[in-house]
Amino acid sequence: MSRRKAFITGITGQDGSYLTETLLAKDYEVHGLVRRVALEDPSHHLGRIAHVRDRVTLHAGSLESFPSLYQIVRRVQPDECYHLAAQSFVSYSFDDEFSTLNTNINGTHYLLAAVKEAAPACRFYFAGSSEMFGKVEAIPQTEKTRFHPRSAYGISKVAGFDLTRNYREAYGLYTSSGILFNHESARRGFEFVTRKITAGVAAIVAGKAKEVRLGNLEARRDWGYAPDYVEAMWLMLQQDVPDDYVVATGETHSVHEFCEMAFGFVGLNYMDYVVTDEMLHRPAEVDLLIGNPAKAKRVLGWHTDTSFETLVRVMVEADCSALGVPLGAKTILAG
Repeated sequence: MSRRKAFITGITGQDGSYLTETLLAKDYEVHGLVRRVALEDPSHHLGRIAHVRDRVTLHAGSLESFPSLYQIVRRVQPDECYHLAAQSFVSYSFDDEFSTLNTNINGTHYLLAAVKEAAPACRFYFAGSSEMFGKVEAIPQTEKTRFHPRSAYGISKVAGFDLTRNYREAYGLYTSSGILFNHESARRGFEFVTRKITAGVAAIVAGKAKEVRLGNLEARRDWGYAPDYVEAMWLMLQQDVPDDYVVATGETHSVHEFCEMAFGFVGLNYMDYVVTDEMLHRPAEVDLLIGNPAKAKRVLGWHTDTSFETLVRVMVEADCSALGVPLGAKTILAG
């Protein structure tokens, strides 16, 4: 029996790297989409998958080019396609709405069309986002909560969600969307607030920084652990019937809670180091984002055992370790 083949866009990102590990452990043949520059400079662009680079096949292409996506899909003939790639930093989407909308909407459309034409039996996963809810109408949010996005990123994800559903309903493709709430890890990009905090903690303890500048400390999010969430992606494509699912912890925490805990792990008071900067506030903040994962638990059998405290500790430990500073080094700083 031949191995199942999976094609991942965004394979070099946080989720893509964990999903790659998950699929390799399940004996998949894994293919990934990367920009040509990534193959030319792998040490800079392929860091998150460097440890499994020899076990995956990478294809140079672009989400902005239907011909390149069509050729790759036709050549690979994947059994499962995981569309994770996107311009995903919300704050940047306010600065450059045009590229965010163009890449995220057209990229999803091109990939769906490529699968429809070149590998119609392929099961397709679309990475949705809690940012689609935006100005929420219900707390907690479920699969039936109406979308009211408040950023170009959120708008682009709603469009991608609708495109994915339309290809399911209009063309009979197996397409499912995961409405994933915030999920973090030691592989999170440095531009995201959680990693900015934990990397800042490590830099301060190491004597390389004196402060961390943040925006709205009262913003609240439903934060989970990324490795748990990629398992939910895989489970969605193993069901007999395609559908859409909220993936979340069902708990919410504020940025200042994250700061308090992260700095607390190294024996510091975050209020002595965190500086709020009005320039870092969003033009339009989302309301209380907290997901109800009941459907994912019931239908997929999915669950997460990683607590908020464990998530924060894992990230702080990883960033401290990267700078050669164990958590116990707080006594050096204090002295």
